[in-house]
Amino acid sequence: MSLYEDRLFPVLLDWATRPVYRDRARIVGQAHGRVLELGVGTGSNFAFYGDSATEIHGIEPVEAMLDMAREAADQCPHPGRFILRTGDAQQLPYPDHHFDTVVACLVFCTIPDPRQAAAEAFRVLKPGGTLLALEHVLSDRRWVQRLQKGMNPAWKHLACGCQLTRDTASIFREAGFRLHKASHRRHPKLPAFAGELLDGALLRP
Repeated sequence: MSLYEDRLFPVLLDWATRPVYRDRARIVGQAHGRVLELGVGTGSNFAFYGDSATEIHGIEPVEAMLDMAREAADQCPHPGRFILRTGDAQQLPYPDHHFDTVVACLVFCTIPDPRQAAAEAFRVLKPGGTLLALEHVLSDRRWVQRLQKGMNPAWKHLACGCQLTRDTASIFREAGFRLHKASHRRHPKLPAFAGELLDGALLRP
């Protein structure tokens, strides 16, 4: 990894996601039981977990970010709840039906094979388990779609693999999830090209 990806980008990412601070807190605060967070980054979501999240596993492919996440976990109440490891969402190192909740917060835009990652999230969730998602997605407005598609080639390099043009709701449905309380909405504090969100809870039947 480069100095930009290891040190500078994590700081930029935390700054750029400040407008969705309350959204992240609302989503992550719903996690319960044994939890898996995909792509924990620097651990910026850890403070949002409530007491109902009794065991919190987190994976992150970038070791430099994982080091920051470990420091963040140590600052949280009950730090022993956090079990962090290097890992790939496309090949999760956990058995079937292992988790009550999976958290996906601004991560499916960067996974090289999001369909495989969605299938893996489905596999490790217990029947009746919940996928909590906050993901920016392809707009349903044509002018925004054109903007997203035009920006995407440069954006994915600047943002370390982030894609602006994914239909993540369809990816989750294809994996077997039901949208339940999840919906597509526009965030008023984000620019149009990154402000279209899939937000809420999806169920594993």
